[in-house]
Amino acid sequence: MWRESGNLRGLALLAAAMDGTIPSRAGIRWLTPVLALALLGTTASGRAQDAAQLSPEAATAEATAEADADFDAAFEIIDEPVEPELPDHAVDITTIEPAEPEASQLGRGMASYYGRRFHGRPTANGERFDMHAMTAAHRTLPFGSMVRVTNTRNGQSVVVRINDRGPFIRGRTIDLSRGAAEQIGMVSAGHASVELELLES
Repeated sequence: MWRESGNLRGLALLAAAMDGTIPSRAGIRWLTPVLALALLGTTASGRAQDAAQLSPEAATAEATAEADADFDAAFEIIDEPVEPELPDHAVDITTIEPAEPEASQLGRGMASYYGRRFHGRPTANGERFDMHAMTAAHRTLPFGSMVRVTNTRNGQSVVVRINDRGPFIRGRTIDLSRGAAEQIGMVSAGHASVELELLES
């Protein structure tokens, strides 16, 4: 205790000397407890900081905050998109055009169409007839066959799927749905000379 008191008096004298004054004995007695309190406060705050550094809860909270900051930074909006480095053998699929299916010529014929009168009725393959769908009736082609029908008068084409049998009128080769007939501009006439191509799947 005497040593601590002596040390504090020495600090009081040092503080006074730095100020350029030589204190009286009473001044030293007054300055000593003030320095003691100051040193005690500094020591207490240092211990509190050490305790905070050693606290597992505080360490966990700090680590969580850093992780959250890193996570947010990883998803910041990039001002300029970075182009990926592609290997030499990479293919740009946006420049690839789908290959045209191979087609077998079926020859010319006369097409007619059917629509509202048969809408919703079952077709020969069991489906319900939809006058707006791209379908057609043919006497012999297998169900599911895809046929390109081209109006020889205006060059307009449509691809239809065979799902019905017909037409059963002499001189007619294929019966289109109304929707398909509209695509090749033959609704007003009711029939048209067409070229047929069977598309290979």
